Amino acid sequence: MPGTMGFRIPNPQEQVYTTIEVGRITGYSTQQIRDLERLGAIPEAERGANGYRRYRPLHVTAAHAYRALAAAIGPVPARRLMPRLLRGSVDDAAERIDALHAALDRERSRVRGARRGLDAVLSEPETPFDKRDVMTIGELAQALGVRSSALRHWEQEGLVRPEHEARTGARQYGDRSIAEARIVASLREGGYPIPRIRQVLDQLREHGLSAQARELLDERLRALTRRSVELLAAASHLHALLAARLE
Repeated sequence: MPGTMGFRIPNPQEQVYTTIEVGRITGYSTQQIRDLERLGAIPEAERGANGYRRYRPLHVTAAHAYRALAAAIGPVPARRLMPRLLRGSVDDAAERIDALHAALDRERSRVRGARRGLDAVLSEPETPFDKRDVMTIGELAQALGVRSSALRHWEQEGLVRPEHEARTGARQYGDRSIAEARIVASLREGGYPIPRIRQVLDQLREHGLSAQARELLDERLRALTRRSVELLAAASHLHALLAARLE
């Protein structure tokens, strides 16, 4: 039946809403509701005999879920995810929601690692760096969850300055370059442009100025906390959505 998208067939006596009513309930304009339907972010609406859209409580739940997800992970990722939650298997939907929480946890760990790296750059170590802890480009890329090409690009931009082995030319990342790479990876993940990151790193190298770098990383942590809270807010709507799938 059109509009069910894998859900139970609606009860004819169930509440029916117009496009305007759904928009009023969820805080969207009528055009936005139509756009969400076109993009698959909410199920396809039924059509009445007069051709007008007929929405059910499920559509309202889906619109609420999309709005909460958009606040947590951004509108574009939310638009990509919602059709999968609506059309895919419930197992796949649950797995993807779990992955959102896991991704936030990984990013929070990376930012905290960058914060520790920043503190290491600014402090004078009591003992010299152990050469056995030097990392190759592949090892550092894996540790940061980025591609080796990203590290090479950051080097070209002057953000990270590894040493090069005299005989082979292979990159070697010591304590400072590892710390700088952690800072760059965290800020790039947060959407900061390369010129701004370069300015922060140049200040650190020349003057040891730490306030701006610390504030950027702390700002990133605060943003991740807000996203975690928004994702929790989305949980009730996502639960209702998946419960309807299970029915």
